[in-house]
Amino acid sequence: MIMKTNLTKPVRIMCLVAAILLIPTVFLPLWRIDLIAPQYPEGLYMLIYASKLGGNVEIINGLNHYIGMRELYADDFPEFTFLPYILGGFALLGIIVAWLNKPTWYKLYLGLFLLFCVLAMVDFYRWEYDYGHNLNPNAAIIVPGMSYQPPLIGVKQLLNFTAYSFPSVGGYFMVGTALLLVAGFWMQWKNDRKTKA
Repeated sequence: MIMKTNLTKPVRIMCLVAAILLIPTVFLPLWRIDLIAPQYPEGLYMLIYASKLGGNVEIINGLNHYIGMRELYADDFPEFTFLPYILGGFALLGIIVAWLNKPTWYKLYLGLFLLFCVLAMVDFYRWEYDYGHNLNPNAAIIVPGMSYQPPLIGVKQLLNFTAYSFPSVGGYFMVGTALLLVAGFWMQWKNDRKTKA
């Protein structure tokens, strides 16, 4: 596949908008986990930011203690120390790529961002698995064979709790960035084919 020397104007604009969408992800919650149970009809929730945890973390920690799960503390997540810089770096890089106006840089930027998204989801799954499976054998409540890993995305029943795990506002901004970049790549490829023909 051969691309033109320069990006088309719409693709440059899409790249710029995609980069700008990443800026608020440094401050907005990226993911949300909700827990609904009869004793908590109003629900409990946890928000995962780029640099911290939010929501009903203390109450969730209290419940986790009874079933042997480790308590959740921001200091236990090394990702919180560098994730804001990665997101900010991708935002800055996207603006630079739009300014450079070179398809090669655009493809590299798209590839790096998609790779980052995949690695982030793998890391998130690893974290969920670790917290849901590595339980204290001396916990007050032990259900043989039971693990408490929340779903990566979707809904899952955990004892009497129904867990919901979905992107939050910042996460949807990241999805929007990925979709814009992929759409821009497709538009550029389609334009180049037309020009070549």
